[in-house]
Amino acid sequence: MFGIWGHDNAAQMAYYGLHALQHRGQEAAGICTVHDDHLLVEKGEGLVNDVFHGDRLNKLPGRSAIGHVRYTTEGGRGIENVQPLVFRSTTGSLAIAHNGNVTNASDLKRHLERQGSIFQSTSDTEVLAHLIKKNISYPQNERLKKALAQLQGAFAFVLLTEDALYVAQDPNGMRPLSLGCIGGETWVVASETSAFDLIGAETVRSVEPGELVIIDDKGIRSDRFAPKANRAICSMEYIYFSRPDSDIDGINIHMARKRLGKRLAQEVRIEADVVTGVPDSSISAAIGFAEESGIPYEMGLIKNRYVGRTFIQPSQELRERGVKMKLSPVRQVVEGKRVVMVDDSIVRGTTSRRIVKMLRDAGAKEVHVAISAPPLIAPCFYGVDISTDSDLIATGRTPEEICELIGADSLQFLSAEGLVEAVGRNDEDPNRGHCLGCFTGNYPTNIFADTKLPHEKERV
Repeated sequence: MFGIWGHDNAAQMAYYGLHALQHRGQEAAGICTVHDDHLLVEKGEGLVNDVFHGDRLNKLPGRSAIGHVRYTTEGGRGIENVQPLVFRSTTGSLAIAHNGNVTNASDLKRHLERQGSIFQSTSDTEVLAHLIKKNISYPQNERLKKALAQLQGAFAFVLLTEDALYVAQDPNGMRPLSLGCIGGETWVVASETSAFDLIGAETVRSVEPGELVIIDDKGIRSDRFAPKANRAICSMEYIYFSRPDSDIDGINIHMARKRLGKRLAQEVRIEADVVTGVPDSSISAAIGFAEESGIPYEMGLIKNRYVGRTFIQPSQELRERGVKMKLSPVRQVVEGKRVVMVDDSIVRGTTSRRIVKMLRDAGAKEVHVAISAPPLIAPCFYGVDISTDSDLIATGRTPEEICELIGADSLQFLSAEGLVEAVGRNDEDPNRGHCLGCFTGNYPTNIFADTKLPHEKERV
């Protein structure tokens, strides 16, 4: 997500910001601006470059904008689900972009439909718009706070109206969301700080859990829609999702991944001739592993830059096809060598199995797989596309069994304790904790809680 307020070229700045966030979603993109008290939107399926070709940006005048790149976890594909979602009414229009999953969206939808709401998409994001409109008698800020307080799960929102930009973060702060500033007058918000670097913005701070930030022509102010709960940032942000040049709560992603690799090398002992990483998200960890182990690092795998991230492809068939197109081994590096292949995770096993085979076909004498994260054993309900145990190769299997399935000579995982310590967030500090649900099965929120609205509970 990206948002900007108070810039003469807001749509162009949003376009650049979305470029910096393209790795977070490759299925669709959209930008909405405010001009002459009207919301204007352009969006479509495909990469940012594919959607905003020709003069589409010129159709988006205005000094404020929000943008979104999509990676489907909830809701189907199709233009109706491409964000920002725009809602128009006689009492004012609203555009919403969302990162994460609202875990009680289905219950809220059923309640709202009984009250007469008609949904235009299958996205959980639309629930927020209907909740806001249900409290029409309250001022806008209060309506938004009441609506946000009814949501559960992981959510980071940017919302745009004719007269303000709103930014909200769930009470556990599970998704990264940062505020920045250009020249002291233009305010920006983005899922990652790498978007700020591209547009020349200075990072100000992270959005606090349970915080509602309001930005308008009067400036910026902070409110709360929920008490701050213990912070539980998604660990996969440090392991896989975020760009190496981004910072989360002051911790640089590249340096955190290097420490993951170093800690992995401390926890395991592998006799090998060369270390290589799986591009791109595992390169930092591979460098750290090589530095700590003393085994030389080499570029044993080359990535085709024109193929997207296989983990976030929407189907297993596309993931498998993507692996074949995405990577190529460097025979001169791996032939006749004992190779340590460092990767950030094993989800379904598709990528690991094919890369191990590639390295063997290129002449590698041995292939040892080292994973800079614990085994993924449980579903994610918060916005990572791991919805069932059946998606996960590690569920119910030992490392030795997984090793056999992917065809490696050995397989090692980082411990959960090693992950927490290497990243540098102290789980004993309520402001700097992790969500480790996919590694442990213990979630920061009660995903199976009764999600009836408060007044319904009273009536029952």
